[in-house]
Amino acid sequence: MKKAVRPSSDEYFLKIASVVSERSTCLRHHIGAVAVKDKHILTTGYNGAAAGLKDCLELGCLRDENNIPSGTRHEICRAIHAEQNVIIQAALHGISLEGSTIYCTHTPCILCAKMLVNAKIKRFVSFGKYSDDSFKELFKEAGIQVDILKKPPAEITFLE
Repeated sequence: MKKAVRPSSDEYFLKIASVVSERSTCLRHHIGAVAVKDKHILTTGYNGAAAGLKDCLELGCLRDENNIPSGTRHEICRAIHAEQNVIIQAALHGISLEGSTIYCTHTPCILCAKMLVNAKIKRFVSFGKYSDDSFKELFKEAGIQVDILKKPPAEITFLE
């Protein structure tokens, strides 16, 4: 008989962020984020064009067309970042992110990091690395705990 192995809370929420990332419409990176407080999911977000607008899957990537390297010139992109969408969903539904943990497939860009500081999150957990590390000093100054963990296994374990 197969022994059940229960994932830790961090692994569980990182796996959920990975599944959320599958909804991304970005051709470069699929990024997913989950806001959690007291082991309860508050909101989720993935990177992609604004709701109802044509996305990169349909129109192609502006950044690729203009040879813009990752981590630069954020304004030349159709996508709203996963962390931004987590914050927007919270605002739309009247949910405070204060004291929450953000689980994200990648570390944040500096713009998202500033927004997360103002949303008053307490912890950021990831397994992937974005090309920009400038969030580290900002999070340190704001007292936000950062944990970079191992990528969780992609498989889901079912008992028969």
